[in-house]
Amino acid sequence: MEVFSQLADGFAVALTFQNLALALVGCFLGTIIGALPGLGPSNGVAILIPVAFTLGLPATPALILLTSVYYGAMYGGRISSILLNIPGDEPALMTTLDGYPMAKKGQAGEALALSGIASFVGAFFATWGLVFLAPQLVKVALLFGPAEYFALFSLAFATLGGIASQNQAKAVIAAMIGLGIAMVGVDHQTGVPRMTFGNIHLYEGIDFLVAIVGLFAISEVLLFLEHKAGAAPSEANQKLARVTAPFWMLKKTAGTMGRSTIIGFLAGVLPGAGASLGSFVSYTIEKKISDKKGTFGTGDPRGVAAPEAGNNAAAGGALVPMLALGVPGSGTTAVLLAMLMALNITPGPLLFTQRPDVVWGLIAALFIGNIMLLCLNIPLVGLFVRVLRVPSKYLMPAVTMISFVGIYGISGSTFDLLMMIIFGVVGYVLRKLNIPTVPIILGILLGNEMEKNLRRALEISNGDVNILWGSPLTIGIWVLAIAGFIAPFVVGRFLRPKKDPTVAP
Repeated sequence: MEVFSQLADGFAVALTFQNLALALVGCFLGTIIGALPGLGPSNGVAILIPVAFTLGLPATPALILLTSVYYGAMYGGRISSILLNIPGDEPALMTTLDGYPMAKKGQAGEALALSGIASFVGAFFATWGLVFLAPQLVKVALLFGPAEYFALFSLAFATLGGIASQNQAKAVIAAMIGLGIAMVGVDHQTGVPRMTFGNIHLYEGIDFLVAIVGLFAISEVLLFLEHKAGAAPSEANQKLARVTAPFWMLKKTAGTMGRSTIIGFLAGVLPGAGASLGSFVSYTIEKKISDKKGTFGTGDPRGVAAPEAGNNAAAGGALVPMLALGVPGSGTTAVLLAMLMALNITPGPLLFTQRPDVVWGLIAALFIGNIMLLCLNIPLVGLFVRVLRVPSKYLMPAVTMISFVGIYGISGSTFDLLMMIIFGVVGYVLRKLNIPTVPIILGILLGNEMEKNLRRALEISNGDVNILWGSPLTIGIWVLAIAGFIAPFVVGRFLRPKKDPTVAP
């Protein structure tokens, strides 16, 4: 089959010493970032983007490094959930419900080992789903014209708040801010400066890497400063007796992992749903199916396996729309999309034909990274637990230094550093107002492409706006966009997990 041939070519790309080393480093750093409460995969990837540019990495190695960080952070989020009852990121929130009770019963090691294996199962089979589903989606996407792409970008904005979104209005405000920022600079079609206020530094527009690092990394530092979170977490429940999962526990949770992997993958493929929904729905459905004796919430191993398999499967599923359509399926994939565009690579259907080395090399690296993560997370979990004891007063200066040195290394411009600080302050204020920052990034990333496709569609139709809904494909996408925007009002309250204020957005 052609898919297996292309995957074999991908392994030939991924199995070089440089790429294997980058995958190992990415998995290790990602697990540490995921384990630290508050940082999460989006922040982790955003912090390391400047590092990838500073190292001068080509497209494929840079993507391997950052996706390894992404997968590693998804694995690592469970560690603080189980040991401290504090989720490392939002998708790991559901793991606290049964993971922490297991730790209190003296089964912290078993819970960590089981969650590591469930994470591996979810991510491994989701990567196979990516292998088979993405090429099929590409065949559909090749039928797209400018009107279909404009509708597709609108679908991305309509659904990025997520089905579990608490306030769609705030997501809309954030998307409008992002689109407004994308309009800054000289209009490439007319040559007219827009919103530059006479400042020549703004003629080329605002670099989205500057915005990403400011909104994610610098705002995180400001939040830590506000809470004065300089102390290390308590060492309670951090002692591990054994770090293996007994056979009876694996046998009992095998069906749970299978069901949750399927649910999580489907949740990840849906634009805007992301790993949080995959984790929550997996846990909820498993509880309804399996919890005959009311043991969920008291330290049931199935309550640990379900959300971990679900959120890691969703992480793989979210890569499907990003690679095949150029539309991110989650906040972290939006940041990865920015990385691709910064490397002059446009994700979408043509990526599979024009740059197969990037696509299949990345997919092969995901398989390798999963095995590395399993090998790292079972025997070395004691090392990652020690990282939890490092006070954040030592970590935050490092994050700040990487951000400043990285951005200056990319552009060599002090103006960009100033812009990064401004975005950091804006990100801090928005997070205090519970306004999501991911739609801003999406607006900056997709705003220009959305405008170009709208102009092309109107030029083709001589200004007739009916072209925007003139084909069955565009009508279908618009129906999905409207349904995705309305869904949080109708079913969101049933799918919305209770959020922890210490968790990163």
